[in-house]
Amino acid sequence: MTDTQDGAPQEGGQENSRGQENSRSLKDDLREIIADEGPISIERFMALALTHPTKGYYTTRNPFGVEGDFVTAPEISQMFGELIGLWAAEMWSQIGAPARVRLVELGPGRGVLMADALRAARAAPEFFQALDVHLVEASDLLAEQQRAALADSGKPVTWHHSLDDIPPGPAIFIANEFFDALPVRHYLKTPKGWRERLVGLDPDGELAFGLSEESEPYIKAQAPDGSILEVGAAAQRLITRIAARIVSENGAALAIDYGYVRTAFGETLQAVKSHVFVDPLEDPGQADLTTHVDFSALARAASAANALVHGPVEQGAFLAELGIFERAEMLKRGASPEQAEQIDSALARLAGDGESEMGALFKVLAVTRRSVKEAPGFASAQAGS
Repeated sequence: MTDTQDGAPQEGGQENSRGQENSRSLKDDLREIIADEGPISIERFMALALTHPTKGYYTTRNPFGVEGDFVTAPEISQMFGELIGLWAAEMWSQIGAPARVRLVELGPGRGVLMADALRAARAAPEFFQALDVHLVEASDLLAEQQRAALADSGKPVTWHHSLDDIPPGPAIFIANEFFDALPVRHYLKTPKGWRERLVGLDPDGELAFGLSEESEPYIKAQAPDGSILEVGAAAQRLITRIAARIVSENGAALAIDYGYVRTAFGETLQAVKSHVFVDPLEDPGQADLTTHVDFSALARAASAANALVHGPVEQGAFLAELGIFERAEMLKRGASPEQAEQIDSALARLAGDGESEMGALFKVLAVTRRSVKEAPGFASAQAGS
């Protein structure tokens, strides 16, 4: 850097270059990458849009709540996190009540779920005493909010950027609305076979979807031309790693997300900004990108790791079995009429099966060792198996 007499960098110096770099949008970066390297996979596009170190959606903003882009179940009512905490306590007993157990949440949001879960866990003192709490969070911004939310939890908390950093030993993993944000690949059936959908540039230099030149010979699925196959390989790899750890070191995992029970053709990629659906390519890094989770694929991957899969079941049925309706009645006993109405509204959103409610859209799946034949919340699935 060349300095002037007062020490300020001259125009065109290194500091100015850094300023220009920081002023560039992620969209500008993506255009440059594609111009240099050619079209990129949707998987890579999603990964950069969501977790780019300085321009990614989750690494640069607070997306949760009414003022953010979407609302998750823990933000709707304390009942959700409380029941997850009690579920973890019961699972701890089912896996043999180890003297030390890691309670691990993947993508903990603002820390609301874990705060409610730990408060409820105090009702099981031996479980609470055994807990060693770990959060896997890619965003330093959100980690600060989680620290504030958990400051009075009564448990020390350790943060990690990767699942691989979790210490060995028995562990209970919680993943609420986590798998839906993992990147996917798309393949389109054409007369020449399955070709991957890519993100490239149109004649005006704008981001646009296109197709690979070569077909993918390893995809053998039969479908009409025009069908889209959405493959969540990242989610399958992650659940495989979690299942393998559970099998080797003991524990359990709980995945809650919106998705479907049976693998099917069709794309589900969507972008949400300020609670409104937007074009996924319009403003990367400024909108949440998600897909519906293929729970059948998750189950197959976990089973292949020699774990036992419980479910999936609908969220409404899961929460009902855990006692959400009874918990709502308890909360309403000391509530004002306005508070009681809010509790009923939250209950409907979490456990209802209406079009705008989460009870049917969201699914729940658990993973354990094969020796654990029952898991709380899955009696309906186990009865039908």
